Amino acid sequence: MLYAILSTDVEDSLALRQRHRPAHLERLRSLQEEGRLVLAGPHPAIDSPDPGPAGYNGSLVVAEFASLDAAKAWAAADPYKQGGVYAEVLVKPFKQVLP
Repeated sequence: MLYAILSTDVEDSLALRQRHRPAHLERLRSLQEEGRLVLAGPHPAIDSPDPGPAGYNGSLVVAEFASLDAAKAWAAADPYKQGGVYAEVLVKPFKQVLP
Protein backbone atom coordinates (compact mmCIF):
# COMPACT_ATOMS: atom_id res chain seq x y z
CA MET A 1 0.00 0.00 0.00
CA LEU A 2 1.05 3.61 -0.51
CA TYR A 3 1.83 5.93 2.40
CA ALA A 4 2.30 9.69 2.57
CA ILE A 5 5.11 10.82 4.83
CA LEU A 6 4.60 14.50 5.70
CA SER A 7 7.46 16.10 7.59
CA THR A 8 7.77 19.54 9.16
CA ASP A 9 11.20 21.09 9.64
CA VAL A 10 12.60 22.75 12.72
CA GLU A 11 13.19 26.51 12.41
CA ASP A 12 16.21 27.51 10.31
CA SER A 13 16.78 23.96 9.05
CA LEU A 14 18.73 24.80 5.88
CA ALA A 15 22.21 24.07 7.25
CA LEU A 16 21.02 20.78 8.77
CA ARG A 17 19.32 19.84 5.50
CA GLN A 18 22.49 20.47 3.54
CA ARG A 19 24.54 18.37 5.97
CA HIS A 20 22.21 15.35 5.85
CA ARG A 21 21.00 15.64 2.24
CA PRO A 22 23.34 13.06 0.63
CA ALA A 23 22.26 10.30 3.03
CA HIS A 24 18.60 11.34 2.75
CA LEU A 25 18.73 11.19 -1.06
CA GLU A 26 20.51 7.83 -0.97
CA ARG A 27 17.59 6.30 0.93
CA LEU A 28 15.09 7.82 -1.49
CA ARG A 29 17.07 6.48 -4.46
CA SER A 30 16.93 3.01 -2.91
CA LEU A 31 13.13 3.24 -2.79
CA GLN A 32 13.14 4.45 -6.39
CA GLU A 33 15.36 1.59 -7.57
CA GLU A 34 13.00 -0.86 -5.85
CA GLY A 35 10.07 0.69 -7.76
CA ARG A 36 8.39 1.82 -4.54
CA LEU A 37 8.79 5.62 -4.74
CA VAL A 38 5.91 7.60 -6.24
CA LEU A 39 7.26 11.09 -5.48
CA ALA A 40 9.42 12.97 -3.03
CA GLY A 41 10.42 16.56 -2.46
CA PRO A 42 10.69 19.50 -0.09
CA HIS A 43 8.26 22.32 0.66
CA PRO A 44 9.94 25.66 -0.10
CA ALA A 45 9.61 28.13 2.78
CA ILE A 46 8.61 30.84 0.28
CA ASP A 47 6.57 30.79 -2.93
CA SER A 48 9.51 29.98 -5.18
CA PRO A 49 10.94 26.83 -6.78
CA ASP A 50 14.37 27.99 -5.55
CA PRO A 51 13.91 29.56 -2.12
CA GLY A 52 17.62 30.28 -1.66
CA PRO A 53 18.50 31.19 1.93
CA ALA A 54 14.81 30.99 2.98
CA GLY A 55 15.23 27.22 2.67
CA TYR A 56 12.49 24.68 3.19
CA ASN A 57 9.93 24.01 5.89
CA GLY A 58 9.10 20.36 5.32
CA SER A 59 8.97 17.44 2.92
CA LEU A 60 6.59 14.98 1.31
CA VAL A 61 7.36 11.39 0.37
CA VAL A 62 4.79 9.06 -1.17
CA ALA A 63 6.00 5.48 -1.37
CA GLU A 64 4.91 1.87 -1.11
CA PHE A 65 5.48 -0.04 2.13
CA ALA A 66 4.26 -3.39 3.41
CA SER A 67 2.39 -1.77 6.31
CA LEU A 68 1.82 1.44 8.22
CA ASP A 69 4.33 0.24 10.82
CA ALA A 70 6.94 -0.35 8.10
CA ALA A 71 6.35 3.15 6.70
CA LYS A 72 6.66 4.68 10.17
CA ALA A 73 9.88 2.75 10.84
CA TRP A 74 11.36 3.91 7.51
CA ALA A 75 10.40 7.53 8.27
CA ALA A 76 11.87 7.36 11.79
CA ALA A 77 15.21 6.18 10.38
CA ASP A 78 15.45 8.96 7.79
CA PRO A 79 18.70 10.94 8.09
CA TYR A 80 16.69 14.17 8.21
CA LYS A 81 14.74 12.87 11.22
CA GLN A 82 17.81 11.40 12.89
CA GLY A 83 19.83 14.56 12.15
CA GLY A 84 17.33 16.97 13.68
CA VAL A 85 15.96 18.49 10.46
CA TYR A 86 12.40 17.32 11.12
CA ALA A 87 10.47 18.52 14.15
CA GLU A 88 7.46 16.35 13.28
CA VAL A 89 6.74 13.44 10.95
CA LEU A 90 3.24 12.26 10.09
CA VAL A 91 2.72 8.97 8.22
CA LYS A 92 -0.69 8.26 6.68
CA PRO A 93 -2.09 5.68 4.27
CA PHE A 94 -2.48 7.17 0.81
CA LYS A 95 -4.72 6.16 -2.09
CA GLN A 96 -3.49 7.37 -5.45
CA VAL A 97 -6.38 8.27 -7.74
CA LEU A 98 -4.60 10.24 -10.49
CA PRO A 99 -2.57 9.90 -12.59
